[in-house]
Amino acid sequence: MSERTCCSSCAPVDTTRPPRERSELPPDTQALRLHIEAMDCPTEEALLRRALADIPNIERLDFDLVNRVLTVHHRNVPEEAIERRIAATGMAAQRHDPGRRTPTASSTENRWKLGVATLLALAAEASHWLELAEPWLAAALALAAIALVGLPTWKKGFIALRHRTLNINALMSVAVTGALLIGQWAEAAMVLVLFTLAERIEARSLGRARNAIRELLSLAPENASVRQPDGRFLSVPASEVTVGSLLRVRPGERLALDGSVTEGHPALDESPITGESLPVDKRPGADVFAGSVNQGSEFLYRTTRAASDTTLARIIHTVEQAQANRAPTQRFIDRFAAVYTPVVFAIALLVALTWPWLFGVSWLEGIYRALVLLVIACPCALVISTPVTIVSGLAAAARAGILIKGGNVLEQGHRLVTIAFDKTGTLTRGRPSQHAWHPLDPALDSLGRERLRALAAGLAYRSTHPVSAALARAAEADGIVPCEVSDVRELPGRGVVASYDGRTLWLGNRRLMQQFAAPDDTLDAHLAEHEARGETLVILGEEARPLALFAVGDPLREESREAIEALHRLGVTTLMLSGDNPASVAAVAAQAGIDEAYGALLPEDKLAMIEARAQRGPVGMVGDGINDAPALARADIGFAMGALGSDAAIETADVALMDDDPRRLADFLRLSRRTHTVLIQNIAIALGLKAVFMALALSGHATLWMAVFADMGASLIVVANGLRLLRHGRHPGVDKPRRDLGHDKGFEANTVQ
Repeated sequence: MSERTCCSSCAPVDTTRPPRERSELPPDTQALRLHIEAMDCPTEEALLRRALADIPNIERLDFDLVNRVLTVHHRNVPEEAIERRIAATGMAAQRHDPGRRTPTASSTENRWKLGVATLLALAAEASHWLELAEPWLAAALALAAIALVGLPTWKKGFIALRHRTLNINALMSVAVTGALLIGQWAEAAMVLVLFTLAERIEARSLGRARNAIRELLSLAPENASVRQPDGRFLSVPASEVTVGSLLRVRPGERLALDGSVTEGHPALDESPITGESLPVDKRPGADVFAGSVNQGSEFLYRTTRAASDTTLARIIHTVEQAQANRAPTQRFIDRFAAVYTPVVFAIALLVALTWPWLFGVSWLEGIYRALVLLVIACPCALVISTPVTIVSGLAAAARAGILIKGGNVLEQGHRLVTIAFDKTGTLTRGRPSQHAWHPLDPALDSLGRERLRALAAGLAYRSTHPVSAALARAAEADGIVPCEVSDVRELPGRGVVASYDGRTLWLGNRRLMQQFAAPDDTLDAHLAEHEARGETLVILGEEARPLALFAVGDPLREESREAIEALHRLGVTTLMLSGDNPASVAAVAAQAGIDEAYGALLPEDKLAMIEARAQRGPVGMVGDGINDAPALARADIGFAMGALGSDAAIETADVALMDDDPRRLADFLRLSRRTHTVLIQNIAIALGLKAVFMALALSGHATLWMAVFADMGASLIVVANGLRLLRHGRHPGVDKPRRDLGHDKGFEANTVQ
């Protein structure tokens, strides 16, 4: 099994054949997923694209380099033909099995070979420099070392040259061959030994970035305790558990699948998914998620998703897709590398041909300097610097409950200058409660008052808005039977309109009321009184006559003010864009410390505000409802609140905050800024070392083994620097109080002290 990693043979990816969009694939397209153990960097991607490019009816190739999976979208192409083409590149393919855990290959044999080769190469160097023996002995020792560890590199180099790819294997093969031809036996052996040693070190280093994502798979156990028809519980592979099965979880065990609690009151550690530091209390009816740890008593729950479709599985899939979404810096580096390598190769040829004439050095010295340049010519460190950094950042964010949909989003997050917030469910708790209500006709008797409550409840039950839900809950608590309404129309940003006994009923905000009726002085006074207290007002009306006024309050989240303060410290301007009345919006904005607040906005108004702000600089939008969808789509980065268990949020948002905590926004910005800083550092390190050793090579002060140290050393430095991001899986100090989630899905319940 090859241990070669991305750094060991990086080359620019061939982009001459742009991939087809998913929507363009013909309806009869099949998808063949292949695991290719040797495919882990853009070099292999380039080779495979060239090898498969001319096969008819291959529509698109999707590469997952982190997991070494190639997806071939084709129309009736024999699998054997595809595997033969892949084998011609020196790589082996097998059908991908998502449930297969790739075992770690034993490297005992490789280690002793490398150890013996190192001793032989050192002996050859010693005999050459100290003239301890005849020249033929140094040559024999060098050839023995090369035979032990160098043949795989030569083979890969030959394959790369055959496919017209100037990767590190091709360049190393040419350089070592040239060194042997000019009699530098010991140095050729030392170069190959050092190169192989660096490969092994890189394999271990890059494995950390790969395993940072793969470790998420181990969060869910492979087996679950499933209740059988006879009442016994039997351990069954999680992949075989059907939706609707009843599972038992004992204290200390992890949940294997998503589901809903049926019996018991467990306390679950959901930190693998949300980054939440404290256990969350659950009651019957509450949702639970795979990967959570039961820190309370034994409980039973019924599964709602298959193992391949759990929230944890979707998170892992999203992170894997995100790492394949090249960041702008990586796209630039790929274009730069496509020019850099052949240019340096051409410079090396010129040095070999012209240095003896221009500077009076010997032909062998000119060729030697050219060979040193060849080793420096591969942009390994430069090409690997971005993907390692991005993957580390994505994995760190996922650990903290921040699901980022692409490397481009992570990299560009540091540019945000403004973040806009929806109010309800974003900065507020998202579970409003009815504080008060009163009819606009004070002469109504108790039956008339009950009838108004029933009419309002009938409309509220037919609405999806959290404010309407507050009215419905209050009516249910008071034993009010809702009226049956028909022809219901929900108007986003306004309210609900329906028919009852042939008359038009409406329930909504001031903007909806203005479509049907003009407020009088008495109603204006009532509205002003409640709005001054920051309450949301809902008006019930029939035809052109307002009937009743409902005051709803939605308290600010305890963590919202801290989140806004953190954003201000980072230099970000904050806005609030809400469909609520301006007075209520202003009151909540003042409590939270928001810079600017705008109320009475329709979805199209929010969109216009985002577009206007985007003219001043990159803008983010944070929301949780359908009303926010246009603004979320237009913003440079859209943040979805409370994405835990939400398919739509995970699939559509640029960034999904899994646990309803707005403080995660500052965590995201800090991580994005750290990522940007590390990217700049890595590029500077890679290019700086290249420039220094090119100058040393041209002046004759660099040797082949020094060039290997410089090239592979730069790769190790940028890999280690990128992996530093894995230490920032959670920003210190961001802890939330323990929560008690009950029957009401999607709402945050009262804090348990």
